[in-house]
Amino acid sequence: MNWLFSIILNAVAIIAVDQLFDSIYLEGIGTAILASFILSILNVIVRPILVVLTLPITVLSLGLFLFVINAITLMITQGLLGSSFEIEGFGMAILAAIILSILNLILNQLFKDAKK
Repeated sequence: MNWLFSIILNAVAIIAVDQLFDSIYLEGIGTAILASFILSILNVIVRPILVVLTLPITVLSLGLFLFVINAITLMITQGLLGSSFEIEGFGMAILAAIILSILNLILNQLFKDAKK
């Protein structure tokens, strides 16, 4: 149940990022939930592999390269969803990954405090 709640919070963050930038196109709420679901699966399967492969670069950049890895998973999600979720360029994907990380952190903290 916690995983489903996390997917919904991530979908809200994706919708917020879509509203912030014209360079990101999201077809609707259903697409945001599907993108969040695919992103969560990619974060479980693909992200650890990318983290291990890029560990030296991540250490040298003091962890900032993790935003590039998050952008890569966003671009893979965009590729899987086709025209219903589009990000124009890798730079926009990095910016979206940074903002998604911040929004997810804020939303998770808000709702964790609300559960108590």
